Amino acid sequence: MQSKGLIKFLVVVVSIACLYSLSFTFVTRKVERDAAEYAKGDMAKEKAYLDSIAGEEVYNLGLAKFTYREAKAHELALGLDLKGGMNVTMEISLDELIRNLANNPKDENFNKALESALQKSKSVNRSVVELFIEEYKASGAGTPLATFFATTDNASLIKGTSSDNEVRSFLNKEADNAIENSFKVLRTRIDKFGVASPNIQIQQGTNRILIELPGVNDEERVRNLLQGSAKLEFYETHDNYQVYPLLENLNNILASSLKSASPSTSTPVVTTTNDSTASDSVTNDDNLLANLGAAPKDSTDTAGISAELAASNPLFAVLNPATYMEQNGQPNLTPGAMVGIANLKDTARVNAYLNRPEVKANIPGNLKFLWSVKPEQRTPNFLSLYAIKTSGPENGAVLTGDVITDARDDFDQNNRPVVSMSMNTEGARQWRKITAQAAQNNRAAVAIVLDGVVYSAPSVNEEIPNGSSSISGNFTIEDTKDLANVLKAGRLPTTAKIVEEAIVGPSLGQAAIDAGVNSSVIALIVVMIFMVAYYNRAGIAANIAVLFNVFFLMGILASLNAVLTLPGIAGIVLTMGTAVDANVLIYERIREELGLGKSIRQAIADGYKNAMPSILDSQITTFLVGLVLFFFGSGPILGFATTLMIGIITSLFTSIFISRLIFEYMLSKDWKISVSFPWSANTLKNANFQFIKKRKVFYGISIIASIIALVAIFTKGFTLGVDFSGGRTYTVAYEQAVNLEDVRQNLDEVFGLTTEVKTFGSENQVRVTTTYHVEETSDEADAEVLAKLNEGLSKIEGNGYEILSSQKVGPSIATDIKDRAIWSGIFSVLIIAGYILVRFQKWQYSIGAAISTIHDAIILLGLFSILDGIVPFSLDIDQHFVAAILTVIAYSVNDTVVVFDRLREYLNKPNAHKEYFGDTVNSAINSTLSRTIITSLTIIFVLAVLFVFGGEVIRGFSFAILIGIVVGTYSSVFLAAPTVYDLRKNTSAVEEKPEKVKVVTP
Repeated sequence: MQSKGLIKFLVVVVSIACLYSLSFTFVTRKVERDAAEYAKGDMAKEKAYLDSIAGEEVYNLGLAKFTYREAKAHELALGLDLKGGMNVTMEISLDELIRNLANNPKDENFNKALESALQKSKSVNRSVVELFIEEYKASGAGTPLATFFATTDNASLIKGTSSDNEVRSFLNKEADNAIENSFKVLRTRIDKFGVASPNIQIQQGTNRILIELPGVNDEERVRNLLQGSAKLEFYETHDNYQVYPLLENLNNILASSLKSASPSTSTPVVTTTNDSTASDSVTNDDNLLANLGAAPKDSTDTAGISAELAASNPLFAVLNPATYMEQNGQPNLTPGAMVGIANLKDTARVNAYLNRPEVKANIPGNLKFLWSVKPEQRTPNFLSLYAIKTSGPENGAVLTGDVITDARDDFDQNNRPVVSMSMNTEGARQWRKITAQAAQNNRAAVAIVLDGVVYSAPSVNEEIPNGSSSISGNFTIEDTKDLANVLKAGRLPTTAKIVEEAIVGPSLGQAAIDAGVNSSVIALIVVMIFMVAYYNRAGIAANIAVLFNVFFLMGILASLNAVLTLPGIAGIVLTMGTAVDANVLIYERIREELGLGKSIRQAIADGYKNAMPSILDSQITTFLVGLVLFFFGSGPILGFATTLMIGIITSLFTSIFISRLIFEYMLSKDWKISVSFPWSANTLKNANFQFIKKRKVFYGISIIASIIALVAIFTKGFTLGVDFSGGRTYTVAYEQAVNLEDVRQNLDEVFGLTTEVKTFGSENQVRVTTTYHVEETSDEADAEVLAKLNEGLSKIEGNGYEILSSQKVGPSIATDIKDRAIWSGIFSVLIIAGYILVRFQKWQYSIGAAISTIHDAIILLGLFSILDGIVPFSLDIDQHFVAAILTVIAYSVNDTVVVFDRLREYLNKPNAHKEYFGDTVNSAINSTLSRTIITSLTIIFVLAVLFVFGGEVIRGFSFAILIGIVVGTYSSVFLAAPTVYDLRKNTSAVEEKPEKVKVVTP
């Protein structure tokens, strides 16, 4: 074995890297177990414990130390389906943006075109901007489109003479800016949630933003917060030297108050959560962030703050004030509105102190405190606190964001990042007055506030007469880009509405975890037992490789900060089955080499060498399907695709290299190596089935089965999942078993239309799907649907119930998901056919593989149609089914490619051109039959475990793959290679097998 030392080195390095990545998960789980033990079932107390130690060191590696917050950022996070929480897709209202850009014109053609475009966007996967321009052109309006957008505010961006293409470019750019800014605003809001491992990402190519909030259980407040309009405001500020005496007085009041209070009331009540900005304003005790998490522990538990300091200076123990020294009666302090800084973990405590009644009573009515949006570079773990003036109209805001006409990131004469800002005429007039007044006091600053947090508070040096300003500071280029986007948000406010929503309760999440762990452990045991039972001592080598494979897979997922979902666990379980595929190919080849009389050492070397083309081809085709799933899938399906692709890479590494190292070690110790038991040594060894001769029989079987499947598809059809059809679905658990028909009738009466009700797992759990208000995604529609649902469910008297999870999908999202599903299937077949064409240099192979995969898809779709409503579990066509059918295609091609590789090998032999082509194809199928059956059986065993123990959520998913593997194995053997024979036989050297002639002697 060449490069043995390098391979050993790689194994050690990868093992250490994976152990390092996984260690963070072990550490955070230990901290969370300690928190649970401390809280003894009190969730608020448990979250309070974790919040209080967020900034404390919990992991010391010697060379590096990590706080709980930092360790949490590196752990292998659990998805919503495992942890519970809320998944939301926000859609930015581009129609509103277009109207705002055109100053809300009254033109009938304009508004009709925009309304038509909005309606069409719900059924076709195209941009509102593109559809609007298309509809306006079709209206035959005489007014050029550019006329509407050539406003004073847009003067520098578009003219009245601009072409429609220029309008399109302008609108697309403004739409991208609006989406990007909404993303930043939502991310800032989410940072306040106190949610572990939140995820927010723009869905590229759309006007949607995906948000995942694990552990959130107050859905209504989350909805209100996420859908609230962002408001940009400019405030005058109090100077820090003016505020310090106030803070000192408040600190003394707190010390006295806490000292005299009883222990039960001495701890401030913190109604917000987070180790960042715990509230929009510390003087606003009725904000939407309340109760989304929990308070920090009481003050005597805070690490790093002594009890004596906390008692004598409670406020200054957690807030470092901007102190100053008097010189000749004048303050010696850097001018500014920043009055202090606090550690991220202490901001909630500062808010709690400042919200106490005795403290609020002493804060002037013209002052409120706001936090900065993020830490500065010089103080990475601290947020700044600002003193804002609140006198006058608009709650003290001297200017609002609608006066901004443009903002952009720029550089000053010294090449330092700055932000250039322009205002309209009214804004310039007000800005001149504001800056003139502020310039009289060189300490004055103006705070730029969005969503109740301070993005910047620049000092004003001089009067600005024309509304064009330059904002400078200790900015990075990224800072100026963010601030410019924030300023532009005030000019073009756009709303974001929830168009898709999924809520998973913690009990359902725990059930999913249990199912996932159980199925994984049982599948691993089944695979390991089978490999040893069939391949003897060689099976032990394969099992060690499988264990390394799972370890590497989990380590890489952790290093990538991937989120583990239930389909992701299914991917891990499938990886266990497919991990042995390469080993099976190698072992079957070793057995062939031994059959040729070679020594065990030579047979092992030649077995690995000759199996390599088949291993690579089969795994690459599966990887390509995983890639398609990754680009076209969303939500949990991304987790499955990620796991599948990483699993293929780790399987190749462990099967090819680690198992080989084990064999080399065995050989060096002169151990006896066996690749079979007496009973398995000759399994299908001399198989000589006449596949080509009987091919037309199997063609007929496949044609009949396909016709039956197509008839079922076009007559009976499918039950579409809510992500394909749109609507709302709920998982409900009753206290006792219920009659489905009773539940359905009650809900039909309430909703006034047919409701789908199916058993979900046990007899007391049902899944309800309704299209009531399917076109409406507003909060009001959600509330009405939920009220009617509860009305119908409660009619089952004497049987209490709980809604475990819910999902809402708007019509535009459903259309998008369906389109993605169709394209993913088309691309999968084309990519696989293209790869096979390149790899085998014959179009007949590509056609054979394509026919085989299309056949598998039709049969699987037909079975789902026929069995829907017959089997006692859901067979909805949804994203999980799409992932399943693409996985089936991948594994079907996997088997097919192994046969093709052997066929190519036989055809490359010196005398192949003299042999009958049908015999060559037969030999290729028969010689790989043992590998095909063993691999399929291994995967079938694993899938059977997943089907039985994997839980109700993925039962339909595992059933689809289980049936698909059986159908795929059939098509690989009986269709793919015979199709190549029929397409290529007329081009072969020996077209027909010569008939034997009987010679009669006279």
